[in-house]
Amino acid sequence: MANTRLPSAGFSITIRIAVPADASSIGRLTTAAGEAGAIVTALDVVDSDPAHVIVDLTCDTADSNHADQVVDALTALDGVDVRKVSDRTFLLHLGGKIEVSSKVALRTRDELSRAYTPGVARVCQAIAENPADARRLTIKRNTVAVVSDGSAVLGLGNLGPAASLPVMEGKAALFKRFGGVDAWPVVLDTQDTDEIVQIVKAIAPAYGGINLEDIAAPRCFEIEARLREALDIPVFHDDQHGTAICVLAALTNALRVVGKQLSDVRVVVSGAGAAGTAIMKLLLRQGVGDIIAYDRQGALHRGLPDLNPAWQWLAENTNKENYSGDLPGAIRGADVFIGVSAPNLLTGEDIAGMAKDAIVFALANPDPEVDPREARKHAAVVATGRSDQPNQINNVLAFPGVFRGMLDAHAEEFTEEMAIAAARAIADVVGEDKINPTVIVPSVFDSRVAPAVAAAVRAAAQNPATTPPPAADPGPADLPEIAANASATP
Repeated sequence: MANTRLPSAGFSITIRIAVPADASSIGRLTTAAGEAGAIVTALDVVDSDPAHVIVDLTCDTADSNHADQVVDALTALDGVDVRKVSDRTFLLHLGGKIEVSSKVALRTRDELSRAYTPGVARVCQAIAENPADARRLTIKRNTVAVVSDGSAVLGLGNLGPAASLPVMEGKAALFKRFGGVDAWPVVLDTQDTDEIVQIVKAIAPAYGGINLEDIAAPRCFEIEARLREALDIPVFHDDQHGTAICVLAALTNALRVVGKQLSDVRVVVSGAGAAGTAIMKLLLRQGVGDIIAYDRQGALHRGLPDLNPAWQWLAENTNKENYSGDLPGAIRGADVFIGVSAPNLLTGEDIAGMAKDAIVFALANPDPEVDPREARKHAAVVATGRSDQPNQINNVLAFPGVFRGMLDAHAEEFTEEMAIAAARAIADVVGEDKINPTVIVPSVFDSRVAPAVAAAVRAAAQNPATTPPPAADPGPADLPEIAANASATP
């Protein structure tokens, strides 16, 4: 039976198969794989003899179980001998994805004497006399620590530091590929807030910035706030601010497509963790009409008991009509749905109940909150976090350029002005004359994105007074920093 989920390159497999040497054999393979719900991406002949042909069939599947179903379908064909199945994602990770590469050749004694002893002692003394020179004379100038405790790895939960390492390696690779930033994973075998803060403070002298990653809410708010207070380098929690920047950029263009103003729309956000909280804060700063936050406790509303401080703040500062029902009810009549939560929470019929020209950002990965194929039947603009769907909202649009700009500006902190500038830069890369319902954000491989974001962030860092203000800033008294009030309790 064909799989109903969406195949993805993240579950790509290569199957080595021996088939009879006749004209129909290879066609039977591709047909069987397709009928099993796979997407065939390559077929290579690797060997042959008078009776057999050995082929490598590569295809995308939806998950591990689906991959097994595809293999079983091929094995059931007459005359087919499945010899080996390789998971291409695991093959890519063998030995890790990053390495250290020296910028100095060290081919002669002369080079060794300058790069290391005795010449290096002079550089050490210079930095001791003027610590600011570390940014100029060491890797601090271009290096970021990607720090995680493994407590909220992707959408998989608390997997711990070792299991988080492949994600942090990938993040470091993206930093280099898209921003020219040297980043290194720092995974910590503790989930104690005080210990994490102390460790990051202790390692900070080697880095020009700290990227916090996959740390569970609400602890992530306190960790970020305390590190910002203690360090003279930018501290950026990508799950919060990177996501918020990309969502604001995408929503800016989506609203242009449907001809609505942010101040007039009602937004429902499913998921009030790190990403959802940051998204809502940025939208509130930009003057959104109203927001309903929805999480495990239901719709966050005034009077809801046993809320942590971050959720309590959201309950008091969103949801003007104090809605307390379920998620399908919350989106009824809403203009925008933003999901940063869990898969399959909504149906196409739920989306049909939204306002005319609705916007749906279903960003849970790998499976979104609503099937994008169903959502597109009813919503004007649909986006996901998936690379195999139109309008992929991916943090790689933001964080490489944000850090590139902060490092170039020798910034000492990440600011909201930088976030707004970055979001506008991403949106403007598309261009108002190019946007349409299937193109509201640029491709992650668009070479214009990171330089545009870096330039915007650099300008915001160097001349914050010239950064355009938010559309409607409620002011510090009405919109306190959540991080300052968040609990350290997981």
